[in-house]
Amino acid sequence: MKRYLSTMLFVLVFAGVAKAQAPEIRFVADTLVVDAQGMFESDPDLGTLTFDISSQDKDLKVAYDTAAQSAQRIVSLAEKTGLAKEDVTLGTLTLAPSYERDRKNRAKSYRVQGQVDLKVHDFSQIGPLLDGAVQEGIVEFRSLTYSLQDEEAAKEKAVAAAMRSAVGRASAALAQSGQKLGAVRYANLDVRQLVGVTRLEGGVATSAQMVTVEASTAGIGRAQLPTFPTVTPGKIAVSASVQCAFQIQ
Repeated sequence: MKRYLSTMLFVLVFAGVAKAQAPEIRFVADTLVVDAQGMFESDPDLGTLTFDISSQDKDLKVAYDTAAQSAQRIVSLAEKTGLAKEDVTLGTLTLAPSYERDRKNRAKSYRVQGQVDLKVHDFSQIGPLLDGAVQEGIVEFRSLTYSLQDEEAAKEKAVAAAMRSAVGRASAALAQSGQKLGAVRYANLDVRQLVGVTRLEGGVATSAQMVTVEASTAGIGRAQLPTFPTVTPGKIAVSASVQCAFQIQ
């Protein structure tokens, strides 16, 4: 019975301390509570190019065939550039008739839309892919995103760094009194979202989880096609925070 009451008292006291704003290291009964943070940074190893496919015509078959041919051309360009088949994702082509109807209540035109995503592991391929797609007028370039191929591994490394920091702080605190660190009684983890930094030449910087560079070639002649800025990806970072309750031996 005494042991039960003692356990209940510890739980109530620990819960109250966890909610209150307190220092990063604090003592509760025979337990040491530590708050710590960790971070892992890495260069991005995956670039994702997104292209829009769009075709409109009064004839349904012509509109669909035009969109299908554009999709096939961007896939062929990706394969020619060296991308593997599993790195090319072709979305479903969707059909939308015009809401304006003629006298016979038929659609005046049909619009077919789709999307193609290209995953690039060798960043030197990004330039040829952009140039080839835009110069040939195959599709419209939407965005370029840099990320990590294995995000879960980056999160695990951030958590490990946070735990190492927690153990180090707890050990240092107990060393002052000659006590030793025991087992972990409680742990609460919080892994934050990935943050990437991309710099565009010219001094413009953008920070976001997914960095996007937008451009459109609609209505622009081949001689007037824009020059896409050179994109230099920055570090991708993921951070984690941990609250641990260690037993004091």
